[in-house]
Amino acid sequence: MLKIYNSLTRDKQEFFPIEAGKVRMYVCGMTVYDYCHLGHARVMVVFDVVRRWLRALDLEVVYARNITDIDDKIIKRAQENREPVEALTARFIQAMNEDADALGIERPDAEPRATAHVAGMLDMIRQLEGRGLAYQAANGDVNYSVRKFPEYGKLSGKSLDDLRAGERVEVDVTKQDPLDFVLWKKAKEGEPSWDSPWGRGRPGWHIECSAMSSALLGRHFDIHGGGQDLQFPHHENEIAQSEGAHQEKFVNTWMHNGFVRVDNEKMSKSLGNFFTVRDVRAKFDPEVIRFFIVRAHYRSPISYSDQHLDDAKQALTRLYTALKDLKAKAANVDWDNPFAARFREAMNDDFNTPEAIAVLFDLANELNKSRSEKDAKLLKSLGGILGLLQGDPIAFLQGRVTGQGKLTSGSATVHGTGTVSHTPESIEKLISARTAARNARNFAEADRIRKELLDAGIVLEDSPERQTTWRRS
Repeated sequence: MLKIYNSLTRDKQEFFPIEAGKVRMYVCGMTVYDYCHLGHARVMVVFDVVRRWLRALDLEVVYARNITDIDDKIIKRAQENREPVEALTARFIQAMNEDADALGIERPDAEPRATAHVAGMLDMIRQLEGRGLAYQAANGDVNYSVRKFPEYGKLSGKSLDDLRAGERVEVDVTKQDPLDFVLWKKAKEGEPSWDSPWGRGRPGWHIECSAMSSALLGRHFDIHGGGQDLQFPHHENEIAQSEGAHQEKFVNTWMHNGFVRVDNEKMSKSLGNFFTVRDVRAKFDPEVIRFFIVRAHYRSPISYSDQHLDDAKQALTRLYTALKDLKAKAANVDWDNPFAARFREAMNDDFNTPEAIAVLFDLANELNKSRSEKDAKLLKSLGGILGLLQGDPIAFLQGRVTGQGKLTSGSATVHGTGTVSHTPESIEKLISARTAARNARNFAEADRIRKELLDAGIVLEDSPERQTTWRRS
């Protein structure tokens, strides 16, 4: 039985879909005014794995992940760039999809954009106003009256009386209470706006997810996810809006992934300590980035550094090395197999990917001894549930040199550091020269060639049949 840690109840609970055999899941996506950083990548990878495991349990999954394509940051960036908002968001949506595709993240079933759901947001604000939970302030904004929703704080565990005015919200003298939050913003000159019963304006950030999730998944659905930083106030406000408007439970299970940290601080654009996915992809294979994210439990913080990515590369190399020279393809999993049973037990325990990956390494050790197609298929199949090990092993092991070691056409590139990056063609030529030297019993020359390649990060592996293969270290 699958158990999931529910942020709402603060414990692991057995998961039962509202509708037998079907799971409806909503995840807060990107605000598209810049390139995705590794914190965004973690959200996408985590819930991609969640979706894959739910499907492995023979559940039908309807997965929606929104795109925020209108807000203050987007408007500000568009004005700075002197370009239309639509052009800015279209460019960064394309960049987001390119990053997601590179990381092996399957597209959601629905990717609603805020600007396409304004009518639904207006309907919900009217419902809230009709229930006395929303009011128009003197400045023209429409605000949610937090103290009129008795259960406010149940997700975050925060008490209204303990929240100091101005601590997490901008002080606005037009609000009835400093903790009230905006549902509809009065239009400012030169900004995108829509007609509404309260005058031209645009939606607040929180209302978009309440309106889009209910439109796509219904008023009451199974799983709502996002980064830990969204638990308060964004998800707390979603509950207040949705349950206040519809007078029924909003979500059964709330899931929040941990931060990506740099120097013990959360990675974020506001702190200026972020690394974009495409910058990291220029230095590391995208599957290494995915492995780096998946090998940590989704609720735990992870620390980014090149050293940690190098460690992830070496670990993933061990798994691909076990698959080398075997032509296995992923297949249906026999869950009675002891390795598969352990993998299932780990994933059913709140998506315990560190333990699931430990199973992959144990299976790889067994495969190194057995060289069995059956074991290789199982390793590929279990890895595939995590979005790993689906590439060609030789292609991964001989993978591209990136970053400062970027390959050029030709035999080899010498860098200012004195290091050499070899192309596959130049490596094969040197291997042939080494083989000729060995056949001529010129072992000094053979050793020299091996060392030259090793210094360039190329590891040669000789088989008992005197065939030589290579991989990048």
